Amino acid sequence: MSQPAASPQQQPILVQVSQKQTGIAYLLWFVLGVFGGHQFYLGKVGRGLLYLFTFGILGVGVLIDLFTLPSQVRQVNTQLAVGTR
Repeated sequence: MSQPAASPQQQPILVQVSQKQTGIAYLLWFVLGVFGGHQFYLGKVGRGLLYLFTFGILGVGVLIDLFTLPSQVRQVNTQLAVGTR
């Protein structure tokens, strides 16, 4: 006799995503800023590509990022914590 097919139980998959660090973002900004390294690190691929092809929008975007990078890291970490990224 055949047994009834066992229904597989669905179990949630937990994925641990590490928080981004401001120090690492600044290090990447310093070394690879005009190539968008810090933007790629934050998961902002579109902005990273824009920086890559325009040399950080001719340096202006990189200069702005010098002052806005901590808030960008906080925003990405909030999105990671909520699960929207």
